Amino acid sequence: MKKSKWTDFIIVALALIILNIAGQYTFYRFDFTADKRFTLSEKTKALLQKNQKPIIITVFLEGQLPPALKRLQTGVKDLLADYKAYSKADVKLVYIDPLEGLTIAEQDTVIYNLSQNGIEATRTTLKTESGTTEKLVVPMAMIESDGKQMPVKLLQNFNVAGGYEENINRSIENLEYTFTSSLKKVLNGYNPRIGFTESNEELSDLQLEDARISLANHYIVGRVDLNSITKEGLDKLNVMIIAKPKKTFTETEKYKINYFVMNGGRVLWSIDQNNADLENLRGQSGQMATSRDLNLDDMLFMYGARINYNIIADPANNAEIPVSTGVVGAQNQMQLVPWIYYPILLPDTAHSVVKKIDGVKSEFPSTVDTIGVKDVTKSYILTTSPYNKVYNLPKPFSLQMVADELDPRAFQSNPQNVGALLEGNFPSVFDGRPLPAGINQPFTTAKSSKPTKMIVIGDGDIFKNQVSEKDGSAFPLGFDRYSQRTFGNKTLLLNIIDYFTDDDNLISLRNKEVKIRLLDKAKIKLEKTKWQFINVVAPLLLLIFFAIFQHYYRKYKYAK
Repeated sequence: MKKSKWTDFIIVALALIILNIAGQYTFYRFDFTADKRFTLSEKTKALLQKNQKPIIITVFLEGQLPPALKRLQTGVKDLLADYKAYSKADVKLVYIDPLEGLTIAEQDTVIYNLSQNGIEATRTTLKTESGTTEKLVVPMAMIESDGKQMPVKLLQNFNVAGGYEENINRSIENLEYTFTSSLKKVLNGYNPRIGFTESNEELSDLQLEDARISLANHYIVGRVDLNSITKEGLDKLNVMIIAKPKKTFTETEKYKINYFVMNGGRVLWSIDQNNADLENLRGQSGQMATSRDLNLDDMLFMYGARINYNIIADPANNAEIPVSTGVVGAQNQMQLVPWIYYPILLPDTAHSVVKKIDGVKSEFPSTVDTIGVKDVTKSYILTTSPYNKVYNLPKPFSLQMVADELDPRAFQSNPQNVGALLEGNFPSVFDGRPLPAGINQPFTTAKSSKPTKMIVIGDGDIFKNQVSEKDGSAFPLGFDRYSQRTFGNKTLLLNIIDYFTDDDNLISLRNKEVKIRLLDKAKIKLEKTKWQFINVVAPLLLLIFFAIFQHYYRKYKYAK
């Protein structure tokens, strides 16, 4: 018997020793959650295991936080613990609250200094049982490696209609994509070149200010004059954005765009096929919206898309505009009213480019169709609601239309497509055609492009920021100064550029879903006393019961 016991002990001890030795050479983490929230993607693991450079990640979301942000904080810590575990190189994690113990004046100074490095503070107002609580937090992180650094935004679109719980959950779902894409840019040092065209009366620098500044954090951004840019200049460009041109494109300009596509360049088309403009309606009786001839129809058709000459109205889901309701005491009175010609476009959540972004504000958009082209795949990414009506051009407009009584039956329709993604090998628009004026030697003789991508949107104002009437400064892209709402226009732009420039397709990490399992607040209020009793008093009563039972059982047992 003694020999058997010692044998079992030795076997168990040897098994433990072998497991510990094996653990020095192998590594595995078990994730028993249904949604695999603690499992890193293979793309992230490959990036971490390939890297040899030390990494420092500083997280500023620390200290006393509202309960909802605590969940985000926990999500960040869990994720970064996995990053540290899988990384071949040293990963140093630093958690600090930069505003802890500071006076208001000191906080202002710290916030300003942090903002110079792209770290922004956010004032959050959260609902609680007793009302609301306000907290100034810094939901950001900073990744540093090899002398380079990049800010990381942890909290996504906090002040939107979906509610703070939904936005916290959305932020947690996006954490891996946010950290991995930022880490890749820091480690690889690759800065793609993005050019906004300017030779055809496109949006001005001021109207594109926030778009350019937002992209400049990760890319090299500039303007492109299609009249003067050379073949060598096009070769250095990675993405071309054509945002609301008003002037007809020449064949020479189209030739350069076509060469850019043939060479594998990505193009984002944001095009108005009509000249409708709200500013033209103010101070006059109205405007006759007509077609705008940009001479791009043949090119887009060859690539597989068509922007139609029409305008979409959506009474169910639209933005508001200010309209004068009269003058009181020499003061012009303004009122916000729905404007059905500013539809809020809905992202098709099936595609990672637009997955989990908010509605996108548009202005007088047109429908987009796709055409069958060999070796080119198409998918729609932006649509209207099912309640809409399409008006062909020409069409008269006036601000008095806001008072029109709408017949709901006239707007029963199918969702209209406003944005399309095209991917594949595009045919050359100039194959078999003579060289246009100004092109002495062909840039390329390719009949089909290298594998590439383009997005066609039937609205030129998607990426235009509003401008303050007081000081002429630019508002953030997607922010509506009238309704104080923030739409998903900036997120859409950043997602598109990420998708265009990242051949590893890290944006697919946005498909990760974390299910919210929140307590029923109504039931908590009704059954609060019961559950307090069960969780606090019941364990004590059970402990007392078992103590008494043990006492009498021992007394009964040994009394014999």
